[in-house]
Amino acid sequence: STKIPFRLNQNQALLTFEDEEVAQRLIKMGKHTVNLDNKIADVRVKPFTLEMGIKFELHVTISGKKINVSEVPELSIPEDWMRDKLELNFYKSKQGGGGEVANVSYNKQSRTAVITFVRPGAANAFVRCTEHPFVVHGKTYRLSVSPHTSAHFEKFQVYCGVSKKTILLKGIQETEEDEESVQDMIEIHFQKPSNSGGEIEKIKYVSKGVACVCFEE
Repeated sequence: STKIPFRLNQNQALLTFEDEEVAQRLIKMGKHTVNLDNKIADVRVKPFTLEMGIKFELHVTISGKKINVSEVPELSIPEDWMRDKLELNFYKSKQGGGGEVANVSYNKQSRTAVITFVRPGAANAFVRCTEHPFVVHGKTYRLSVSPHTSAHFEKFQVYCGVSKKTILLKGIQETEEDEESVQDMIEIHFQKPSNSGGEIEKIKYVSKGVACVCFEE
């Protein structure tokens, strides 16, 4: 399920009722007089809507034929030679992977390369390998090796959430009582049918600062 955040500001409360008819009735009334610590407070009831957002699924695929290579040493040899040496190096790999190479894409400026093998699954042996020896002119260098991944998005959707069972209370006056006590008083008031209320599933009141409340779609 998707979790959608909502910013609840100071002196505000969110109430979610079991019955959406209760919430809609309270919203139509607009203002309510609530007894908080023997003080009468006029609070405003607003419909609850979430800000517009975007949700999507990110799918990442690890290639079985390609690997990324970085930290290729800077050598005074032509780029074609470097490509050939990289191809030979991974063709003759002693680490159980590798094999015939279909293509070497080498970037001298960034000192990186992408090695593409002919055989599917040939790259799998390098998934747990972070370094690979590279011998040139009798000197051994260490290449950094990592899996080649591709990513794509699916189920890209724009949403604007509306909860018909939830109301937003604004203008709650500050009292000397602690946050939990005030929250209990608000809950008692809006649970009473005589106050046009009903059974409350969840409530969150913020007396100071800001709270982030998450709703599940």
